Amino acid sequence: METSKKTPKNIVEGYVRYLKLERSVSAHTLEAYQRDVGKLLRYLEGEGKSALDASLDDLHTFAATLHDVGVGPRSQCRILSGVRSFYRYLVLDGYLEDDPTELLESPVVGEHLPEFLTPEEVDQLEDSIDLSRPEGHRNRAIIEVLFSCGLRVSELVNLHWSDLYEEEHYVRVSGKGKKERLVPISEQALHELKNYLPWRNELKIKAGEEDYVFLNRRGAHLTRTMILIMLKQQAEEAGIQKTISPHTLRHSFATALLEGGADLRVIQALLGHERIGTTEIYTHISMQTLRREVLEHHPRNKQKN
Repeated sequence: METSKKTPKNIVEGYVRYLKLERSVSAHTLEAYQRDVGKLLRYLEGEGKSALDASLDDLHTFAATLHDVGVGPRSQCRILSGVRSFYRYLVLDGYLEDDPTELLESPVVGEHLPEFLTPEEVDQLEDSIDLSRPEGHRNRAIIEVLFSCGLRVSELVNLHWSDLYEEEHYVRVSGKGKKERLVPISEQALHELKNYLPWRNELKIKAGEEDYVFLNRRGAHLTRTMILIMLKQQAEEAGIQKTISPHTLRHSFATALLEGGADLRVIQALLGHERIGTTEIYTHISMQTLRREVLEHHPRNKQKN
């Protein structure tokens, strides 16, 4: 019989505290992990088991069930990642001695190369902005800062003026897990920020929002959704056929650096990636470009065509 400490509710509450206090995960990640663990617990409850007595076979059956109900490979990987995190916590907090997820395999997922824009396409995107509209200069500054600094959209919406070191051409970024890093900011990005200031200075800024860089018409800082909608609309106006999101500009930043000859470790530091493996995806993007150039310009291929 379970003690009060070992009820599913208390275990999950402890796990949530661990994610918040020990791992400092974002609200978005916290919500996803809670949702994934909820799926597992509901499945185990239907099997008459708890998380504490589930075996590796139980977890493999759970993974197979995800496949059977139509959950895609990528989503399966994400859910199983949340399950592994949950069981690591159970071992760490003394609920279990052994982690049953150590041999839990994820489905093989085909490599997905992220979309990116060339510098010319970024110029095309910025040039399509109607600067006579109230938010025109703000939107142009948003695009330029995303492309010049490679920020995550969550980092952009939380950017403060006090994080900007104009003379040194650096911006202080608070990334995942509240880890800070310094990223160079281009002269072009600083120029666009200055052009945005007159409109911003006319706003009636809400109390507590004064230090946020990017604001809406009501004087409150922008949300991730607002920036996503703006970029999609702007891409349509610019005639860009690619699927655009704030992350597209982050990919574009990294790809431009790599193709310009930057070291992968430098790109890793600028992006705030903990593991170099996360950054290595950009080598594949660069190889795509090289392959296309060879196919289009090498004499052997030209003769064949």
